[in-house]
Amino acid sequence: MLPTALAGAEFTATSTYSSTQYSLVLYSFVVAAFALFATGVYGAKTTAEIGKAYRPAAIASTLICWVATLAYVALILEWVLGFNASADGSTFTPAPGTVVTELRYTDWSVTVPLLTVELLAVAALTRSQAFRLRTIAVPAAFLMIATGYLGVVQGEDSHQGTTAALWVWGAVSTAFFIVLYVIAWRAYRATKDRVSAETRISYRNALVLLLSVFGAYPLAYLVPAWAGASNAGWATTEQLVFSFADIAAKAGFGLLIHKVAKLRTAEDALAAGGGTETHRAVTVPDTLPSEVWVSGTLLSVPPVAASAVALDGTTAASGPAAAHRS
Repeated sequence: MLPTALAGAEFTATSTYSSTQYSLVLYSFVVAAFALFATGVYGAKTTAEIGKAYRPAAIASTLICWVATLAYVALILEWVLGFNASADGSTFTPAPGTVVTELRYTDWSVTVPLLTVELLAVAALTRSQAFRLRTIAVPAAFLMIATGYLGVVQGEDSHQGTTAALWVWGAVSTAFFIVLYVIAWRAYRATKDRVSAETRISYRNALVLLLSVFGAYPLAYLVPAWAGASNAGWATTEQLVFSFADIAAKAGFGLLIHKVAKLRTAEDALAAGGGTETHRAVTVPDTLPSEVWVSGTLLSVPPVAASAVALDGTTAASGPAAAHRS
C-alpha cells in the first residue's frame, strides 16, 4: 500500500488550488513561455554567426525553445480552461479530464533528446565519436522521459494499490540518466584539451547546469514520499520547479552552448586565417562567418586590406579598427 505521505502527494497537478496557488502556477507558465520564445528568437537570428560545423547546436536550441513555448501555450490554455473557480473565487477545482503534468512529458519527450544533440554538436569529437555518442544519447534521453512518464502515470493509478510501478520505472529512468551523465563526461573529456580555456569553462558550466537541473525533475515528485506535503501545496511547488527548471535547462543551457559554438567558430577562423595570439584572422573559409561577436567583443573579422587585426583594435595597414560593439 502507499505510505501515508505519498498517498497525499499529487503527481498530475490536478488538485484544488487556492486563488494564490492558482495564480502562482499560471504566472510561472507565462514567464516560461516568454523566456523560451525570446531565447528561440535570439537563436534563430544569430545562427549565421556560427560556423557550419556547429550550427546543428543552434538549430537544436531554437527548436527546443519553440517546441517548449508551444507546450507552455497548451499548459496555459489547459490551466485557464480546465479549472473552475468557486463562487467567491477563493478556490479553483479541476474539471473532469484536465491534465497538466502529462502535457509536460510530451514536451520533454522531444526536447530532452534535442538537448543531447545540442550538447554533442559543439564537442571536439571525431565524426565516428560523435555518431556513436549521439546514437546512444538520443534514445537514452527519450527513454529516460518515457519511463519516467510511466512511473508518474502508474504511480498515480496505484493510489488503489502498490507503489511498485512508481519505484521500478523511476529506477529505470534513473539508469538512462546515468547513461547520459557518462556520455556528457566523455564529451567534455574529449573536448577540454582541444579548445581554449574560455571555451572549456563555458562548456563545463553548460554541462553542470544541465545535469544539475535534470536532478530537479525527479525530486519534484519524490519529495512528497518523505515530506508529506499537502496536495495543493506540493502540486504548486512541483509546477513552479518544473517551469523554472525548464527555463534553466532550455534557455539557460542553450545560451551557454550558443556561446561555446561562437567561441569555437572564432577559434576555427583564427586557425584557418593564420592568426596568432596577438592578431585575429581576417581571411576565413566560406564555411565560417566573417564576424563573430561574443559579449560585445569582436573575435573574428571580415577580410580587409591588412592581413590581420590586432586584439587591441589596430591593423598594420588600415589603422584603428573597432574591436567592440558600441
